[in-house]
Amino acid sequence: MSVTQQFRIEDGTDRYTASSSSNGRGELDVDLAIQTFDLGRIYKIRGPKRKEDPKTIVALEGVNLEIRRGELFGLLGPNGAGKTTLIKILSTLLLPTSGRALVNGLDVATQVKEIRREISMISGGETSGYGLLTVEENLWMFARFYGLESRVARQRIEEMLKIVGLWDRRRMKISDLSTGLRQKMNFIRGFISDPTIVFLDEPTLGLDVQAARDVRAFVQQWLIDHPDRTVLLTTHYMAEADEMCDRLAIIDQGRLLALDTPENLKRRLQREAIFNLQVQPLGKRPSRDEMIEAVPGVRQVTVTERDDHTDLQLILEAEEVLSNVLMHLQKRGSSLLSLEKREPTLEDVFIDLVGRRLDEDTSQRNGGDNG
Repeated sequence: MSVTQQFRIEDGTDRYTASSSSNGRGELDVDLAIQTFDLGRIYKIRGPKRKEDPKTIVALEGVNLEIRRGELFGLLGPNGAGKTTLIKILSTLLLPTSGRALVNGLDVATQVKEIRREISMISGGETSGYGLLTVEENLWMFARFYGLESRVARQRIEEMLKIVGLWDRRRMKISDLSTGLRQKMNFIRGFISDPTIVFLDEPTLGLDVQAARDVRAFVQQWLIDHPDRTVLLTTHYMAEADEMCDRLAIIDQGRLLALDTPENLKRRLQREAIFNLQVQPLGKRPSRDEMIEAVPGVRQVTVTERDDHTDLQLILEAEEVLSNVLMHLQKRGSSLLSLEKREPTLEDVFIDLVGRRLDEDTSQRNGGDNG
């Protein structure tokens, strides 16, 4: 019998909670496609001197995650947060050093072959395929690698080429395709085996606006047509996560900070006041007392220097705090150019939890994990 419990996210506040349902024994829940139990991964990096003790890098720590069948689940985090490590463990490319992970009820440590028959992975920017072969020939080759029968392979290739608009390019060599068209071919390759779980690692990376829109539409329609299948998406684009994901998790420094629907995550911040300000250039680097964060009631500040002004994104405990912020800026010799109050976005939630923007790189601090 499955038991649903509530656990609090340890992010220093009491505002974010996430649901966890399991049978309490770390065993399969038939309604779940992916389960992790206190999952951890540690890297040991040895320096140039062999006699030195290896440096321990914690890439994942105590990750408890449940993804339902039929769900499009998103994973957000800066570079170095642990996303790629988590994806590699779930796709059987890397073993955990602690905890346990189940994919379709199969253990990633002991049932690797069985899992690989049911999953597929697509990474943005990858250059899969052989340039001298045509689109059709490449897909045929991969279909045979997956063990598809000849008749089934040809049928799926034709159907999917037409769906993504590549049917008229089927006899073009891969080397002659644009980046967007090559990525569409990669998508067909990833879905042609009819997987039950698909891992999408930044699938629209480097694509133009129209190609990215086509990729998102394909994924969403595939889930509509296959309601028992599951997609795990990692992305650096907040709008993409907001548009596509049923639920998403925010991860940083190997720890899960929040897990909920995009709407619920944004709703958590609606009691705060969020403002965009344009002010005269702030100039030299401020002392600790001169920083805007020193103003009581300021929760988060993101500063972007422009050529002729400074952009400030503020999350305040209440609107009344704004007047103190403006007085603070005036004392620093800066004046207000424009002011806008707005509704919270996923980026606001991310900054509130993590303390920085998604595009800030933390990979060096975390020892080089690129996701």
